[in-house]
Order: sequence, then C-alpha cells, then structure tokens
Amino acid sequence: MPESLTHAVPRPTAAAPRTVDTKETSVKVRVSQLNFYYAAAKVLHGICIGLHSNQVSAFIGPSGCGKSTFLRTLNRMNDIIPGTRVEGDVLIDGRNIYGPGTDVVDLRRRVGMVFQKSNPFPKSIFENVAYGIRINGMAKDRPDLHQRVEESLVHAALWDEVKDRLHEPAQALSGGQQQRLCIARALAVRPDVLLMDEPASALDPIATQRIEELIYVLKKDYTIVIVTHNMQQAARVSDFTAFFWLGKLVEYGRTEQIFTTPAEKLTEDYITGRFG
Repeated sequence: MPESLTHAVPRPTAAAPRTVDTKETSVKVRVSQLNFYYAAAKVLHGICIGLHSNQVSAFIGPSGCGKSTFLRTLNRMNDIIPGTRVEGDVLIDGRNIYGPGTDVVDLRRRVGMVFQKSNPFPKSIFENVAYGIRINGMAKDRPDLHQRVEESLVHAALWDEVKDRLHEPAQALSGGQQQRLCIARALAVRPDVLLMDEPASALDPIATQRIEELIYVLKKDYTIVIVTHNMQQAARVSDFTAFFWLGKLVEYGRTEQIFTTPAEKLTEDYITGRFG
C-alpha cells in the first residue's frame, strides 16, 4: 500500500533540497534525481543525497512522508510491490543498482535490512543466523558455519545472552533480543550497508538503549541508514540527518547542524514541534 503523503499543514515553498558531501568521509551510496511511483501516484520527488561510508544517516519526518519508501529503494525491496516504478539512479560503490543485469539477490545480501517489527524465522536461534550463510554458500564446512554464527551474534551484542541456548526457538527470546537476533541474521551474510526501519519503535527503553549502543558500535564496519520518528534517537545515534516532507528531501546535513541551525524553516518547524 502506498504511504499517504497528505498532511494538514501547508506545503513548503519550492526550494532546492540541501545536500551535503564532505571530504571527511567517502560517499558509499549516491542517489540522483530519484522519483518513485505507486502506479500513477508519484510519492518521491527528485531525491538527491550522498550517504557516507561508516556513518549513521537518520531519516526523519512525519508519518507518510516517504522515509520508509525511500529506504526500501536502496535495496530494491519495493520491487516486490506490483505497479511500482523508479526513475533516477542509486549508485552503491559507483554501480547503479537499477542498471541492467543487476543481481537483486546479491544486492539484498550486500544491503541488509532490519524491519520495524522483529521477524525471526520459526527456527532455532542458531538456524536463524545460519540461514543466510547456508543459502549463500558462505561457509566452507560446519565448523566455519558455527564460527560465522558466533561472530554474527557477537557483533549483534547477543552472544553472551544466548550462547548456552542456541538450539532453543527464537520466539522464546524477548522482544529486544529478537530484534538483535534479526540484526545478527542481517550481519551474517556480511553486508556493506545496513538499513534499519524504525528498529526500536516497538521496544522498551532499556532494549532501545541496547539497540542504539549497538548501532554506534556497528558503524565502524558498516554504513548504516535508519528511519526513525524519534528525533531524540536521531540526535543520539546519527552523524547525518535527512528531513523528508511530502515525498521530498527538504534538508540534509550533519546531525548537529540540522538540530541546532537548520537552513530551512520547515525543518526548524518540525524539529521544534510546530507540526508532526
């Protein structure tokens, strides 16, 4: 279903979206003039953005503004929705993921995704993490498989909690543990980019803190993009922040700048709670 892009407050005046490239970090993902359609409905308008390697980029904006739709264009998850169409370019490491001959299965291995609601498979904890390793033929033998599963659980800050119960059902874990298990499952196939769509929205404050701490650690090895409705969370975990409104990228910059001296009045109004 398309996201609703209708809101009660006025539309912004026409202005070029503010984009940022810095010399401090390389750009891992470069998006140019991206338009996205659900059938005839255009829901993303001319998105241009450069997402930096080993940094956390947060997408903020009201519900239905296109954040999650845009996130899913970065690994072509929208392809599974009938009637969708993309215009423009999404380059990862300089290669257009919408170009002819793109291996979409390999793309989704390289650009992993963690969803809002944890969705462990109805399998054991071990088998949840091993699944992607197996289907991608990434383990030489069983000891290698076990090593990769352990590494993934360690990277997801879950190993110490589950190492003695690997063969128990994943559904027996708490909500926060299940979400970290889904992160471990995504990391197991060794992606370059990790997309996270409201990964802590259904969690209690303690579990949310664990996820945020994990994001901070993971950016050493991964480029992370997170969609969040929680502006405090965006301020805590991200290096860059992008503000979306009615399917448009209004402003993008370093998080400190976006939250303290935004260039666009619409961004300031949203951050200060005048609407949202």
